[in-house]
Amino acid sequence: MLYELLMPFADFGFMRRALMGCIAISLSAAPLGVFMLLRRMTLVGDALSHAILPGVAVGYLLSGMSLVAMGAGGFIAGLAVALLSGLVSQRTALKEDASFAGFYLGSLALGVTLVSVRGSNADLLHVLFGSVLAIDGASLLQIGAICSFSLLALAVIFRALVIASFDITFLRVGAGRWQLPVHVLFLGLVVLNLVAGFQVLGTLMSVGLLVLPATCARFWSNSLSGLIAIAVITGILSSLIGLEWSFYAHLPAGPAIVLTAALAFCFSVCFGRCGGIFRA
Repeated sequence: MLYELLMPFADFGFMRRALMGCIAISLSAAPLGVFMLLRRMTLVGDALSHAILPGVAVGYLLSGMSLVAMGAGGFIAGLAVALLSGLVSQRTALKEDASFAGFYLGSLALGVTLVSVRGSNADLLHVLFGSVLAIDGASLLQIGAICSFSLLALAVIFRALVIASFDITFLRVGAGRWQLPVHVLFLGLVVLNLVAGFQVLGTLMSVGLLVLPATCARFWSNSLSGLIAIAVITGILSSLIGLEWSFYAHLPAGPAIVLTAALAFCFSVCFGRCGGIFRA
């Protein structure tokens, strides 16, 4: 029984690389997802996952299926949308969520158009939905470098993020000059993780391992450390089970991973010990 469960990873290198990539993303993206949940920014993450598409498309037009070029373009585009949305919300009466919605819808349409200009439907599907089983050694190293940097940067701003999540007034009064840099760096880390996730799950579903594990954790713990630990574990288990499921049921791997995380969310909503429907 145990051999049957581990057989795909023992016998096939592409399955091991896919799992390692998903684990790396879970380790760095899940803690960011927890802070996005606490700051009520989960839909911002979804908007940013679409916003990186034009940059990915420009990288594709310039260099073909070069993950470095596409990742760099996606990071620049996502960060630009985040900064522009914040600027518009500050200078106008429009709220930040509405500003993000306007920019990300335009970005999504522009990205799909740019990819379609030069590429085929297969290229468009690869960009939108990823190809987790096609991760090679170079891609895995890039994902690992991004996730390692993200964890180090998160450690630097961790205390400020905790304060911003629970007492934004204190941050504004006690260290007002740090509020904007911390927020911008946090958004930058979110975009960076979405860029890493796009290589695995595509631009449309890269937000899955960012948001879903964090929302699951909310139903199982009320402490910050517990939320982060449960979110990371949920992301890793969703990746493992999703890859197993896709292998034996002949399903696309990326959607299987996100669907597994979504099923974990539904289970948590129903039976979570911290506010679950049947445990309230």
